[in-house]
Amino acid sequence: MLKNARHVSGLPTTLSLVLAWAVIVSATSLGQASELRRTAIVRAVASALPSVVNIHGQKTDDSLDSSTRVNGMGTGIVIDERGYILTNYHVVEGVEQIQVSTQSGKTVVAELVGHDHSTDLAIIRIELANDLPVIPMGTSSDLMLGEPVIAIGNAYGYPHTITRGIISQLHRPVQVSEDQKYLDLIQTDASINPGNSGGPLMNIDGDVIGINVAVRVGAQGIGFAVPIDQAIEVASRLLNAHISKQIHHGVIGKTVADSDRMKFVVVSVSGNSPASRSGLQPGDVIQAIDEQPVYRSLDFERKLLHHSAGEEVSLKIERNDQPVSVNLMLASSTNRRQTQSISERTWNQLGLRLTPASQQLFARSNLRYRGGLKVVGVRGDGPAAKQGIRYGDVLVGMQKWETISLDNVAYILDTDHVRGGAPLKFYVIRNGETLFGHLQVD
Repeated sequence: MLKNARHVSGLPTTLSLVLAWAVIVSATSLGQASELRRTAIVRAVASALPSVVNIHGQKTDDSLDSSTRVNGMGTGIVIDERGYILTNYHVVEGVEQIQVSTQSGKTVVAELVGHDHSTDLAIIRIELANDLPVIPMGTSSDLMLGEPVIAIGNAYGYPHTITRGIISQLHRPVQVSEDQKYLDLIQTDASINPGNSGGPLMNIDGDVIGINVAVRVGAQGIGFAVPIDQAIEVASRLLNAHISKQIHHGVIGKTVADSDRMKFVVVSVSGNSPASRSGLQPGDVIQAIDEQPVYRSLDFERKLLHHSAGEEVSLKIERNDQPVSVNLMLASSTNRRQTQSISERTWNQLGLRLTPASQQLFARSNLRYRGGLKVVGVRGDGPAAKQGIRYGDVLVGMQKWETISLDNVAYILDTDHVRGGAPLKFYVIRNGETLFGHLQVD
């Protein structure tokens, strides 16, 4: 009897060992996913997630009374390890306290660095003890219809939601409101929901090729993204405006996509600037700043962040297929503004030559303006030319300010609105009719 009892009691002991062994094997297999499971999408998401942040805050709902506050949400991507984040302007517009949450779970308050209303893009900044990983940047110059894409966003407040799809179409013009129209968007059937705005649209390699911006209400699988090449150029202008509050370099350049690489090419050099004194020339390709590689305009501006006037940076450039080294001594932006005449500033920053308009023009018209400035010159590559301002137009106002004298224009160019990188809404008279547009100040 005793032997039988031990034999019976030994059976569950044996089974327990077998079950425990099975559990150990199962746990081991869960911790080591096979390579078949580590698809390109899995690898792309793992690479990008630490560089994607969730944005939330409260703002006033314009459709309701002014005391009603609603919760807003959106997404952003890290473009510089020191906490600079690119997102949509409508995500942070009107938000009193912009709160940003990283993948690690930290939540901090961000400041608005600058924004561009025409493209609905903005840069915000957070301060953390440790550097943030910068998201891998791709290009939107070689996109293909049907190409697989991945979207990451704070969809309906669910952080880091992953969706996938394809590129449905390119170069879509989309009117989203009376005062907001996008001229060149990527269309995708990857699920884009409220909260995805400002987040990345990535290719299968995990490189960002667009910034998610809008979804067609009532439709299924129709979302849109700003092409990343366009977004990077806007971001570089915003950073330049941010940097220019303290320093001046005088380099005017653009990103050029070659067949095998991206490169930053000097288009022009401001007169009597550090760039002109260093010997930089139009056509130079800037390849590095202080041994740090430069491929795009954004790289160039990032390398100058937190530099001070009087500091010298070394540039490696390519000129006529030959390597050249130059030193660039950064100058104070305050001294620059003081040494430039008002006419020089309007030419350099707006691309306009202006002179006071005859008062007879206003006396014999029904237009209710006290005066204005006649356009007597337009720089071909300047902001004014890009917005269609012509010789003979009369500039009568910018934003909320009238432009009766050149001193008025100088005041406007020194406002925080302009220094923050925001475009200027302008008003001109042409053939007795008032026209308006938005001017991005250089």
